[in-house]
Amino acid sequence: MIKVIIDRHVAEDLLDYYKAASLRTLQSAMQSQGFISGESLEDLSDPNHQVLIASYRTTADWFRWHNSDERKLMMETLAPLLMHEERITLLEHN
Repeated sequence: MIKVIIDRHVAEDLLDYYKAASLRTLQSAMQSQGFISGESLEDLSDPNHQVLIASYRTTADWFRWHNSDERKLMMETLAPLLMHEERITLLEHN
């Protein structure tokens, strides 16, 4: 199992739009092969700093979702709401 950390900084005044679009993206990811769980977290000191943590069975499962046409289409909606490109970190248990 791997963990995927997605770090995003939402532009000012766009947080409500972001949350709606992000929820739709997470709901779609939940249907992808190898998805185990996911959660959306908000930085207590900066609500525009959003972090998603997802668990996938394998890195291949994650990359299948990450490179899917469905995710690319959803990112076309999300990306303009962000201050800069999302940062993705893949982690595994050692």
